Amino acid sequence: MQDKPGSGPSKKVPRKAGRAEDAQSAEEAELAKRLRSLDERLDRKHETQAAARVAEQSRKSGIGAALRMSTDFVAAVLVGAGLGFGIDWIFGIAPWGMIVFLLLGFCAGVLNVMRSAGKIADPHARHDPPGRPEMYDDDEDK
Repeated sequence: MQDKPGSGPSKKVPRKAGRAEDAQSAEEAELAKRLRSLDERLDRKHETQAAARVAEQSRKSGIGAALRMSTDFVAAVLVGAGLGFGIDWIFGIAPWGMIVFLLLGFCAGVLNVMRSAGKIADPHARHDPPGRPEMYDDDEDK
């Protein structure tokens, strides 16, 4: 039975050190250097693209917050004007209901915008003092 080529034990032929190996190792070193350079450029590009995506997302969320605040403000003013008009129509006190409730709607709109912007704390939010929150538990008394 004959052995197929490549199926038998492989024999390594020792290469002679010379110019061919030096040229090949120099080419491999140059290739490795170019590969590292390419990796660094790709990493910088990915970081730049990631930063651009984050900036775009925050810009979009900023626009959304601004639209929400402006809508809250306009809605509060319109509700105040509607209530004032209704009170004027029901009681027949022509401009006074509109003036008072329009001002109240304006104040409510400004207050809502300031709460949304974080300039005023929400009065319904529970603020536990730091340190020992168990001192302020209402459940212990029951």
